[in-house]
Amino acid sequence: MLQTPAKRNPAFLVVLVVAIVALLAAAAAFTAVLVRPGTGFGMVGAAYGPGGFGAGMMGGAGGGSNSSEPGTSGFVAGTAAAPRAIRVVAGPGDAFSPSSISVARGETVTFVVTTAGPIVHEFMVGPADAVAADQPGTPEVADVGMMQTKSVTVTFDGPGPYAFACHQAGHYEAGMRGTITIVG
Repeated sequence: MLQTPAKRNPAFLVVLVVAIVALLAAAAAFTAVLVRPGTGFGMVGAAYGPGGFGAGMMGGAGGGSNSSEPGTSGFVAGTAAAPRAIRVVAGPGDAFSPSSISVARGETVTFVVTTAGPIVHEFMVGPADAVAADQPGTPEVADVGMMQTKSVTVTFDGPGPYAFACHQAGHYEAGMRGTITIVG
């Protein structure tokens, strides 16, 4: 008579259940680290550190500031000479994190976009009507592959409204877009 491993050794079932629970816990912990609630950056943001760019797990080089949000204590608006860095994660799936960003009127911002997941994304940013229409000439970074990071710098000196989106096939229609609020 053929016996299953669980019938031969009842402890096998306990070990199997513990292994499955540990695997699920590890997957949840990895997801929490990759996209940390409240920031949307996790490991991606850790690569840049609190002062903006720097060497780290995801690499990166350059300059800039990564201060608090416009209208809060300690905020320093980005300039053409020293743009403020805002990190954006594209994915997993058809979503950006964060999906809403605040900038100061006239501020220059470098969007540092990293794709989390196996899907290729783009990041188009500018006047909301131009972004919605996928208008040629609107600032964008195209073909950001899995765990790749690309950047685009934009000065918000017009009246707005502003937005950002991914126009890879079906992504915009699936809701892969966000808003930029001008403060001040």
